[in-house]
Parts: sequence; structure tokens; C-alpha cells
Amino acid sequence: MRRAVLLLLSLVPLSACATGPQRFPVQATRFHYDAVAQRGSVLVEPLPGPSSASLEYKTYAAAVQAELLRNGFTSPAPGTKPEYIATVGFTRAERGLPARRSPVQIGLGGGGYSGGFRGGSGLGGGVSFPLGGGGGDRLGLVTELAVRIRHGADAIWEGQAQSLTDTSAPDADANSVAARLAGALFKDFPGDSGRTVEVK
Repeated sequence: MRRAVLLLLSLVPLSACATGPQRFPVQATRFHYDAVAQRGSVLVEPLPGPSSASLEYKTYAAAVQAELLRNGFTSPAPGTKPEYIATVGFTRAERGLPARRSPVQIGLGGGGYSGGFRGGSGLGGGVSFPLGGGGGDRLGLVTELAVRIRHGADAIWEGQAQSLTDTSAPDADANSVAARLAGALFKDFPGDSGRTVEVK
């Protein structure tokens, strides 16, 4: 029994170090009155506000425009009036990362050993405690992307997508976050109206 405990403890550093940055899904909600079957030229504009002309806004606008073009819309020819207007806005806010689930637990009595494997090996006792993992005091970034498509004065489609980003992840830059949010928002466009979906 003692040899089994020592063997399990010798594996803990490897399990605890193999965690890496956390990755969170994107939650996207869409609303529309019809299937938006008709496509046409679309102009992407910012929501009114102080960040409307910022470089970061242009990053999100470019990601939205890329998804619109991918879904059959076109860019308006110079000097022509677009058939659709897509307004784009985004917000960001810092938030502490949630505690990571520990990859390894040692049960001291009655409990058992669990570490992502089916079953387990009982070690006797009655209390368990985690080894490794944990969110600590690291900060993440909650980003929300909002898009509304208008045809004339009428809004025909709108959606919001948001996600928490671990700033230590390699894809935490603005371009990657914008592309990820826009991709989730326009996944299976126009989407089920009023339904929130998670895109990993």
C-alpha cells in the first residue's frame, strides 16, 4: 500500500505541470425575424461611441466583415448605396480566472484516487484534497461582440457573442479574439433565433 501511495505521489508533478492556459467556449445568441435568405451588399459601421474609430474597433469590424462575406454578402461598389448596414460594437472587462479543476486527487480514507481515468484505486481514509491546478490570482478578459444588420430602417438580424480569454494563452491577441467571437456569432448563419449556443 505504501509503495502505491509513493508511486502516485511521484506522478503528481507531471500532472500538475501539464495544465497550461485555460480555454473557454464562446456563447453566442442570435435574433432574427426570418431566415435572412436574401443577401446583398453590406457596409460595416461602428456603434456610436468614443471607440468607434479605434484600431481595436477596426480589428473587430474586419472580423465581422470577413464572416459576412463568407456568408454570401458582398462589399458595396464605390459610390453605391449598400443594401444592408451592419453596426458593430464590442466591450472588454477584466475578470479573475476561475479555479482550475485539479487533475489529481488523493483520497485519504474511504475515498479513492481519481485523475481523469475510469475507476480508481482506493487508498483508505475519508478526506480528499487536490494537488496542482488552481486559477490563482491571474486575470482574464471578458470580451463581448455585438452586431446588428439593418435593411433600410428595419433591423433584420442581431446577435451577441462573449467569451472569457486567458491572457496567458497564445491566441489572446485582439485579432484572434475578434476572429473567434465573429466566427461563433456567424456559425450556421442566421442561427436559431433566441437560442444561445456554445462554440468551443
